[in-house]
Amino acid sequence: MNRAFITGITGQDGSYLAELLLEKGYEVHGLVHRPESLASGVLARITQGETAAGTRLKLHIGSFEDTTHLRRLIMRAKPNEFYHLAAQSSPRLSLELPETTMESVGMATVRLLEILRDLDNPPKFLFASSSEIFGEPAQTTQDETTPMQPSTPYGVAKALSTQMAKIYRSAYGLNTCAAILYNHESPRRSVQFVTMKVAQAAARISQGAKQRLKLGNLTGQRDWGWAPDYVRGFWMMLQQEKVDDFVLATGKLHSVEQLVAQAFAVVKLNWKDHVELDAGLKTAVEPARLCGNPAKAKRVLGWENTVPFDLMVERLVASQL
Repeated sequence: MNRAFITGITGQDGSYLAELLLEKGYEVHGLVHRPESLASGVLARITQGETAAGTRLKLHIGSFEDTTHLRRLIMRAKPNEFYHLAAQSSPRLSLELPETTMESVGMATVRLLEILRDLDNPPKFLFASSSEIFGEPAQTTQDETTPMQPSTPYGVAKALSTQMAKIYRSAYGLNTCAAILYNHESPRRSVQFVTMKVAQAAARISQGAKQRLKLGNLTGQRDWGWAPDYVRGFWMMLQQEKVDDFVLATGKLHSVEQLVAQAFAVVKLNWKDHVELDAGLKTAVEPARLCGNPAKAKRVLGWENTVPFDLMVERLVASQL
């Protein structure tokens, strides 16, 4: 039986990945930082059920700060695939908490790689990187060869981990790689992210809530994809005999204004009647027009995003309704 270990298993990507691997017959081990996060959600439904999948899901309470405990968990689980998804996930917050971000994103990855390096049979390892590693790129679209020049502590920490995964691959011969992820959304996305914030506001206002949707700006552009597709890409990356880094993206940009307009169109409302700009929500470093080129993933893995932007937004709003 294939065995996988997932950090960040209670998050959007982690829960989708756990479901995917369980469907494929894996035994899945997950590191849970906050036990209270298991009280509800998809993992609770799996573990409380009497299905075979439920018995193959093993959840472990732990923290990256306790390296000894983490080492013991990994040695007992004996995974042949390791997916490192957990970390502080906000570029904006990283400007306020740079030390915490470097610790939870950068150094946590190095510690994990050191644990795996000491194992007799190290698993294939995937790090969930980010388009934020490119910061302010000169290229219109970015691929695996684009120079890293991050503009936030979050981007720096992700770049550090991405480079370390490459170093452990070249210097120690380990099967370690990074998935360079552009924005990817789903109904499991936290309302801290603009996509779900917009979807939730559109749904509530359509049901009579007296509120205004406040946003920092409408001009920012993102490369938005469908999260379950990206998680499928994780798995495809680790099925390669020799793993490598891949950009997972749609290759298409959409603005925040397009996001808002589409979300309110789903509930048949004019967004201009319900949205206002709040300068206090702007960040000191606004992200560039980051747009990924997924050509390598399509050519080598046969991977691509399958849910177009409009349908993605429709699904987000429907989930909130």
